[in-house]
Amino acid sequence: MGANGPYTQQTQSSRLLLVWDVPTRLFHWLIVVLVAAAYATAKLNWMDWHIRIGETLMALVLFRLLWGFFGSETARFKSFLRSPAAVRRHLRHLCHREPDQQVGHNPAGGWMVSLLLALLLGETLSGLYVNNDVADVGPLTQWVPAILANAITRLHAVLWDTLLVGIALHVLAIAGYAALKGHNLLRPMLTGRKRLPEHIRAPRQASANLALLLLVISATAVTLLATYL
Repeated sequence: MGANGPYTQQTQSSRLLLVWDVPTRLFHWLIVVLVAAAYATAKLNWMDWHIRIGETLMALVLFRLLWGFFGSETARFKSFLRSPAAVRRHLRHLCHREPDQQVGHNPAGGWMVSLLLALLLGETLSGLYVNNDVADVGPLTQWVPAILANAITRLHAVLWDTLLVGIALHVLAIAGYAALKGHNLLRPMLTGRKRLPEHIRAPRQASANLALLLLVISATAVTLLATYL
């Protein structure tokens, strides 16, 4: 695609579009706060708080998974999970400075988000089984043999370290897109809006009532799981 294609059109005629809804943005920033809180409470051995934070994280991750199927257009997995070929094509232009015309997650970013969600889900689920024979007994520990509980405890630690690496790569990617391509990926996740060419339609937004319903379902599921199993 030549330099006089739609990039020129974006420069001449563009508008601010709402690309990230409030539930998606709240989820993103709550995860940032809660992961930091989980790290701090683990280091300080405040395990009661650590467990509560883990359960809250699980409820939010379950909500985000549901929102990925029933939520706003840019939040849906089908809108940002692309083929490996699409990811390769995208990464080939990583060092080319050009206007940002991506409505939601770019092909590489979509897989990074999916990886982080998978790690968060694995980390919180494994926390339900954690058993170190001292104090950290999860609500599902009694349902599995000790050898399996100990293996899941080790998995919990490995997933945590992997999650921290994934978060670091995510932050580096945001900085890299800003430096290499001139794309500010942070501002839209704060404001929800992004300047895009006028020929790009605004993505469909799901209702706040639906988001609230899905959050209640997720929180109820985690409460039942942590209380009765």
